Amino acid sequence: MKTSAAERERNRGYRSQLRRAIRELRETTDKAEATERYRNVAGLLDQAARRHLIHRRNADRNKSRLAHFVARLGD
Repeated sequence: MKTSAAERERNRGYRSQLRRAIRELRETTDKAEATERYRNVAGLLDQAARRHLIHRRNADRNKSRLAHFVARLGD
């Protein structure tokens, strides 16, 4: 029981960090900064998929949508 509680706390931290990074990327208006943040978020999404916090296709879908968001910033 103690192990699962510790793992749950760890997962909460990872999930929180991921959501915060995505939110900060979505709030960015500068394309150069958004590109840098996207690289960070893409890595966090891949890590979350490896840890089975989210499904790998969910990670891919999110990366695709965020890449589209970053690409449209310069318009």
